[in-house]
Amino acid sequence: MDSGGTRLAGAELTLAYEKRTIAEGLTVAVPDRSFTVVVGPNACGKSTLLRALSRTLRPAAGSVLLDGQDIATIPARKVARTLGLLPQSSVAPDGITVAELVARGRYPHQGLLRQWSARDEEVVTESMAATGVDTLADRLVDELSGGQRQRVWIAMALAQETPLLLLDEPTTYLDIAHQIEVLDLCARLHEEQGRTLVAVLHDLNHAARYATHLIAMRDGKVVASGPPAEIVTADLVEQVFTLPCRVIDCPETGTPLVVPAARRGAARPEGSRA
Repeated sequence: MDSGGTRLAGAELTLAYEKRTIAEGLTVAVPDRSFTVVVGPNACGKSTLLRALSRTLRPAAGSVLLDGQDIATIPARKVARTLGLLPQSSVAPDGITVAELVARGRYPHQGLLRQWSARDEEVVTESMAATGVDTLADRLVDELSGGQRQRVWIAMALAQETPLLLLDEPTTYLDIAHQIEVLDLCARLHEEQGRTLVAVLHDLNHAARYATHLIAMRDGKVVASGPPAEIVTADLVEQVFTLPCRVIDCPETGTPLVVPAARRGAARPEGSRA
C-alpha cells in the first residue's frame, strides 16, 4: 500500500478478539497533519481500529504502517516517541497530582543513560499550559471535574511530544460544555502545533464541525472518507446510521449539520417554524 502523504495507515486489516472478527480487509489512511475523526454506529469497529493503529491490538491479518514501516517491527519506545494514545477509559493512580501524571508522558524519552532533565521539565510545563491545567499542577487528579481530568490526560499525551496523537472517545461522559472545551483544545493542537490527530467520536455533528478528514464506518468497513463538506450527506447518514435526516449548513461554522427527520405524526411545538 502506498502511504504517500500519510504517516499512519492500515492495509487489508483483519481485526478480531479471540474468535470474534470485527473487520476484514479494512484499509484506511490518515492524512498527515489532519484532524481525522472516525464515526459510525456502536460496535462498527471504530475503537478497534484505533487500538490497531496504536499497536494496542495486533491485527490477525494485514499490517499497520507507521512512516511506511510495519508498526509491529518498530521498537516500542520508538513508537511511543512518534505516536501517543489517549484510551477510552483512563484511570489515574490514587494520590497522584496533575504535574506528576503529566510528567509520566515523558517516559518514552527516559532511559538508563537519560534521566529527568530541564527539557523534560520544560515540556511538562508547556503541555500543562497548552491544555489550561497549569494552575492545577499541585491538585490531586481525583479531585478534578470530568472536563479538567480529560484535559490533564491530554496534557500527558502532549508531554510525549509525538507528532501523531490518537484519542478514543475523548468526550465520553462529559457534558456538552466540556465536550466543546475538549474538542476546541484538540482543534488548537492541530492548527497551532501541526499535530496529526485521530479521534473516535459518537456525535456526528461534532465530527463534521471539527474534522478536516472524516472516516465513516459500518460493520467493520469504511463506507466513505474525505472532508466532511464533501461526504456528509443525508444518504450517507441513512446508510451508516439508518437515520432519516436533512443535512444543512451550520449557521455558526458553515460545516454540515445533521437534522434528524421529525417523527411521523409528531406535533410541532407551538410557535415553532414550519
